[in-house]
Amino acid sequence: MAKYERTFSGDFDSALARLHNEIMSGSMSASLEDSTYYSVGDVRCALRVYERYSVIGNNRLSCSVMMTGKGNTLKVTAITSGGSQAVFFKINIFGEDAFLDKVRAAVDSL
Repeated sequence: MAKYERTFSGDFDSALARLHNEIMSGSMSASLEDSTYYSVGDVRCALRVYERYSVIGNNRLSCSVMMTGKGNTLKVTAITSGGSQAVFFKINIFGEDAFLDKVRAAVDSL
């Protein structure tokens, strides 16, 4: 499992749309598995779970991306999971790291 977090300023809707587009265009096997959105007062939150195929690991792995926002202050948290074929411990996290690198690049471009 790998994690990336970043706080920045921006418009919630446009940042979320751009992040989604960057993730989906970053891999031809990427898919949005499910999502949810809610708000409490002026705090907004979107959770999206993406999945893609990892050639290096010869398996599929997921990345959960949560964006929260209050006004123009946004925070993105991305956590990858999967990507190992071991039973008791992870021996291959290259796919997770590669997926997270795509998300990191997308967030850094916002």
